[in-house]
Amino acid sequence: MTPDAALASVVGSNAMPRVEVTKKIWAYIKKNKLQDTKNKRMINAGDKLKDVFDGKKQVSMFEMTKLVSKHLK
Repeated sequence: MTPDAALASVVGSNAMPRVEVTKKIWAYIKKNKLQDTKNKRMINAGDKLKDVFDGKKQVSMFEMTKLVSKHLK
């Protein structure tokens, strides 16, 4: 899968399997402490992920998967 420009700012622009994209997104979320402290199932967007999350400030883990898929070719 090849990420578009918005997703590439988080995971890089090289083609990679979907599993690798997911690993890199989670690494970015943990590194930047974007997982909600009260409800661990919610992810806060931050600056770079806001474009991937269609401008939403917070999404669930399940919604995140669907939104990320839109940015892969």
